[in-house]
Amino acid sequence: MHGFANPARFLRIARWLTPILLGVGLLLAGCALAYGLLAAPADRLMGDTVRILYIHVPSAWLGMAGWTTIAVASLVELVWRHPLAALAARAAAVPGCVFTAICLVTGSIWARPTWGTWWVWDGRLTSFLVLLFLYFGYLALADAAQRQSASGSGGGSRILAIYGLVGAINIPIINRSVVWWNSLHQPPSITMGKSAIDPAFLWPLLIAMLGFSCLFGGVILARMRTLLAGIQAEARLRRKATVAVAA
Repeated sequence: MHGFANPARFLRIARWLTPILLGVGLLLAGCALAYGLLAAPADRLMGDTVRILYIHVPSAWLGMAGWTTIAVASLVELVWRHPLAALAARAAAVPGCVFTAICLVTGSIWARPTWGTWWVWDGRLTSFLVLLFLYFGYLALADAAQRQSASGSGGGSRILAIYGLVGAINIPIINRSVVWWNSLHQPPSITMGKSAIDPAFLWPLLIAMLGFSCLFGGVILARMRTLLAGIQAEARLRRKATVAVAA
């Protein structure tokens, strides 16, 4: 794992891997969405509203995957002091937050004709709303930690990593909410070894999830490269300022 801690080695890998992930993701997600909007059959009960499935489910998956990435990277940063772990956590925060918001919006659009209301304080919906607020808090703390680092004071990165770990408590709550509480939200449709979804919907959905996951990975790598470039540029400016003062 520490073999990838060298920024130069990471950049060499990320430079060619980023466009591959983005290209494959756009292709797979585009094909799945085109099928879902144009060719997928209407559901017997939900009708054409089922088509939102190809955006809603991948967004829900990546909203949770984004915070899981933050939590794992935060643990690696705290325990092993991996120099790129903090960058990985911060890079995952924005796309994770965006997918979480998309999940909530598409879920509300689906709920209006299905449940007759835009929102209910259901266990799954409420816990996912909490996840969005956790993302907002993380982004605010990340901005504060960056300002502290620029001013030369430390500690902000460690607090951010602890927040990332504590927030991970919400992930199993989201996952099991439809099982633990009497929920309007449908129970898990895709489980290990079996699925309650008809193959006509399942396979395009899995392709959409894979495509969106590739896009998610490509965006994280691109953001890590951007963050790393900013850190390196700031370090060069500090060295030049030190030399100028010494001279």
